[in-house]
Amino acid sequence: MKTLEEAELCFPQLLNSSCWTTARPHSASMLTYIILLSITLLTVNLNLLVIISISHFRKLHSPTNLLLLSLAVSDFFVGLLMFFQIVLIDGCWFLGDLMCILYYILDYIITSASIGTMVLISIDRYVAICDPLHYPTKVTQKRVKICVCVCWVCSTISHSLLLKDNLEQPGRYNSCSGECVVVIDYVAGIVDLFLSFIGPVTVIIALYMRVFVAAMSQARAMRSQIAAVTLRCSVKITARKSELKAARTLGVVIIVFLICVCPYFCVALTGQDTFLNASSAAFVICLFYFNSCLNPVIYAFFYPWFRKSVKLIVTLQILKPGSCEANIA
Repeated sequence: MKTLEEAELCFPQLLNSSCWTTARPHSASMLTYIILLSITLLTVNLNLLVIISISHFRKLHSPTNLLLLSLAVSDFFVGLLMFFQIVLIDGCWFLGDLMCILYYILDYIITSASIGTMVLISIDRYVAICDPLHYPTKVTQKRVKICVCVCWVCSTISHSLLLKDNLEQPGRYNSCSGECVVVIDYVAGIVDLFLSFIGPVTVIIALYMRVFVAAMSQARAMRSQIAAVTLRCSVKITARKSELKAARTLGVVIIVFLICVCPYFCVALTGQDTFLNASSAAFVICLFYFNSCLNPVIYAFFYPWFRKSVKLIVTLQILKPGSCEANIA
């Protein structure tokens, strides 16, 4: 029979070098696994629906939707990475040192790209609401594609360099077998925190404050003109309403994003992570990842095109010839 000490080791056969597991009741562990697995599967499947929808239907190939596609791709990979977070939930890593560092690199890259995409979405809505006459010429599909590619490439290069030492010698900072940690230079970590979180969040909040003020002003102007509207300008007003609705919807996405990710980065910024107990740390991490599950849910509530496309995907109507030309926008 195994001793208590052996039972709480990640690798019981390595008595002197193994890490300790997090001791918790079996029922609590099972509940945690079920909740995380459910969120993971939901995140992957919902974002896959967004990716298929925007990629397949040509009517959805707008600059704003291309940004939503980039966000869905990052959220999809976050869902996949949550499988690894489930492995770590008890404090033991069984997949080896190389997989550990690859997990962290992908996590950093995807998180940074997601935040960068949020900045691009804010800029897109800012131009659409505050400078609508020049929006079609300033924000084109080609420019959006270039910006999205630059965002992902910069995120990949910067965080690969940031974790270069860890990648060259995986596991060099592990104190015991079963541990998965990376160490980043203090100055580089602070710079990365400002570039990956504080700076982008400041830009997002500043732009959306401007968008909110402009949207309120335009809404009042539209209400004052609605009684005297003529057929000639009704199309313009409908277009403006569409832009305002898109700004409101994406505003909800960004607010939810900030609510979910701010606790995680605030802990990293203040250095209080060492004072959090296991439950608090797990909650902050789960809230951070849960944001990726919420975005498609927001689309389902606010975007009719998403509900229509999901119906066509689930019923396999997209397999029919010419389905990509369906008018669901």
